[in-house]
Amino acid sequence: MDRLTDFVIWLPAILVGLTFHEYAHARVADALGDNTPYYQGRLTLNPLSHIDWLGFLLLALVHFGWAKPVQVNPYNFKRVSMKTGMMLVSLAGPLMNILVAIVGLLAIKYLPNFTGGSTLYIADQLLQPLVWINVILASFNLIPIPPLDGYKILAGLLPGRQAGFMYSLEPYGTLILMLLIVTGVMGTVLDPFIRLVMGILKLVVA
Repeated sequence: MDRLTDFVIWLPAILVGLTFHEYAHARVADALGDNTPYYQGRLTLNPLSHIDWLGFLLLALVHFGWAKPVQVNPYNFKRVSMKTGMMLVSLAGPLMNILVAIVGLLAIKYLPNFTGGSTLYIADQLLQPLVWINVILASFNLIPIPPLDGYKILAGLLPGRQAGFMYSLEPYGTLILMLLIVTGVMGTVLDPFIRLVMGILKLVVA
């Protein structure tokens, strides 16, 4: 019963985190001139347009999963290079998660001024997972390993040869990522980073 309760409590947070993350990718790509997300119906906050159901179930049950990736054609970008455009599109997802987490923290801070009792308790039970899920998604996706956003962000910042090396890792990224997860290395690295990001955000809204 506790597991079912946890699932119900965390479900809205997972849906919001994944949906806003992918929507941000789609919106920035569209703003840069690529209409691929528009034609694929990704310029929406409807979760059904962004959820990969296998990835969603795994995220809900074992806390590792994924959404449906936003497809982008960098050849359509205007006013920016393909490299810069992909960096901006990739950065949009984690930044959106950070923004949602900040909104959640602000709500937790100021909601007691407007309500109390059972309403405040229910809101807190929903807002705490919302903050954590978005911090986790942002932190995880900033890791510079394909297919995560962090590798395209880093590649966009590096000069040509080093960026080329990053892109050359793409065929092996999923294997590298799975090995890091299975061996526990990912958790060892990610946990302190998540807590660091959470600490910084709490200072921001303090």
